Amino acid sequence: MLPAHHRMRAPGDFRATVRGGTRGKSTSLMVHLQSPDGTGEADQEPTLVGFVVPKTVGNAVIRNRLTRQLKHLMAARIGNIPPGQKIVIRVFPAARGKTSDELGVELDRARARALTAKR
Repeated sequence: MLPAHHRMRAPGDFRATVRGGTRGKSTSLMVHLQSPDGTGEADQEPTLVGFVVPKTVGNAVIRNRLTRQLKHLMAARIGNIPPGQKIVIRVFPAARGKTSDELGVELDRARARALTAKR
């Protein structure tokens, strides 16, 4: 499970990451990524990860299952992400019914696209 100090909870963090970050998209997910501004202070902060799973994806059981799967996938990847980054993962209805392995491939693809995108 994703450690508590890596979970994004503040609405302002979600808003800033979605509006000010770069985006990478796959068929099931969109990753919004905001890198630290370059000051040394941001490098000391933990990486924050937030999830947006709208009702269009499915009922509460489906949404919660997808969130748990993505938290598990991000927990496995959090060590490879530089400190201070903020990541918001938006789930699309196409994610419904996908296995964790398939979601992992989609997550890696979307994150790679967000890293190479220019703002």
